[in-house]
Amino acid sequence: MKLKTTLAELLSIGADQSPAIGAPGQLDINYKNLRSFVSKTSKILNDIGIGRNDRVAIVLDNGPEMALAYLSVASCSTSAPLNAGYRAEEFEFYLEDLKAKALIVKEGLTSPAFVVAEKLGLAILELHLTPDQGAGTFTLNLKNKQKLQIKNAGPSQAEDVALILHTSGTTSRPKIVPLSQANVCASASHIANTLALTSKDRALNIMPLFHIHGLIAGILAPLSKGGYVSCTPGFNALKFFSWMSDIKPTWYTAVPTMHQTILARAPQNKSVIESNPLRFLRSSSAAMPMKVIEELEACFKAPLIESYGMTEASHQMASNLLPPAKRKPGTVGVAAGPKMGIMNEAGKLLQAGETGEIVIQGPNVTKGYENNPKANAENFTNGWFRTGDQGSIDNEGYISITGRLKEIINRGGEKISPREVDEILMEFPAVAQVVTFAIPHDKLGEEVGAVVVLKEGKTATEREIRDFAEKRLANFKVPKKIIFKDEIPKGATGKLQRIGLAAKLGL
Repeated sequence: MKLKTTLAELLSIGADQSPAIGAPGQLDINYKNLRSFVSKTSKILNDIGIGRNDRVAIVLDNGPEMALAYLSVASCSTSAPLNAGYRAEEFEFYLEDLKAKALIVKEGLTSPAFVVAEKLGLAILELHLTPDQGAGTFTLNLKNKQKLQIKNAGPSQAEDVALILHTSGTTSRPKIVPLSQANVCASASHIANTLALTSKDRALNIMPLFHIHGLIAGILAPLSKGGYVSCTPGFNALKFFSWMSDIKPTWYTAVPTMHQTILARAPQNKSVIESNPLRFLRSSSAAMPMKVIEELEACFKAPLIESYGMTEASHQMASNLLPPAKRKPGTVGVAAGPKMGIMNEAGKLLQAGETGEIVIQGPNVTKGYENNPKANAENFTNGWFRTGDQGSIDNEGYISITGRLKEIINRGGEKISPREVDEILMEFPAVAQVVTFAIPHDKLGEEVGAVVVLKEGKTATEREIRDFAEKRLANFKVPKKIIFKDEIPKGATGKLQRIGLAAKLGL
């Protein structure tokens, strides 16, 4: 089937009276009303002076209004969702770097984004919720009566930029990733096809909607097949099972740290799990320890589909497959959308089984970073995008990742994959979560460290865990320092933060 190339085409799939978007305790909005709402809001933005490829920053809490604002803005201009938790200095950096023309904020919000937008002379659109019209619906009020000049009115075209995000910038200044209408629609279709989504599927979105995972897998993928998505206020372990009971989802997608927290609360919620069987669970954005996959599948009696994605690919690149297709433990599955290969430093594509950098090309991949010729020269080779991940592809096309090239620990010339150490430490009975990282060392360059979270009610010493690891790992891979924490240090999207962790912990 021909890929949809605009959000207008993607949203045309759902049957008029079928529910499209909802939220816990709120009125669903059906596809007919969703299409009408997006069309009406796009016209309002055009009338204000915002057109195709103009950047509109969205600073809203997680929920259906964030989903509808994203869909409406991206249908006629460029959506730039930002983390509502940013400080004033961060908002100033992002709004200036994006060259935003306008900002959408909730009425009455005291966000520093509001003050920064006024300082920068942006048009400020206040969002007023209209819950009686359906979950997430709103009206927009131009707060500062800016006179804006519109260049290109009307619905966005395939090559227009639908979504603009920054990379996480853990090792350098964040890079701007523009994703076209065609990019995001292709990725949504790839995900929906991988998961065999239909109009009967019901998704429970717990991912933040300022992040590629939530926006594409959480929202666009189910909508691309005329399915339903319930938009929660964000991940809340205490509410997850009551949401599951109320919404009756057939699937959800999350990062590993969220899955692990859900798993910890699952024993008290067996009846909810049994009365609301999931078709599958999906995990992405970071590596999922094998032990946790096994425990989740046993608990939910459903397959966990681990996928591999990144912002520059509009999220999904590879994925494990639904049964009865083969799933290979320890791999991220097969190419699931773009073409994938393994490349050496010289730009030569390698054979099956050889280790190098994972590279991709396809309709979901960005054409390049904005205003960053240096990054584009470094990251694009002969039409392939270099992911920065090290790995290999076997004879059957299954992809194994050995780690981020920048995260590989170099201990006196010995290269150590932190993920390999994670997997071993997770086998220790008292360990609930772990993140292995590099600690600076004056003689070796780097040494191995680990942060460990223990299971509730369990105890362990650093010596006990090191003794356990020494029986299973070569000596140079055993963490020389183990730090116990109540929770794993994470970024805003729930991903583990290996790079810069030593500095954060004062090591």
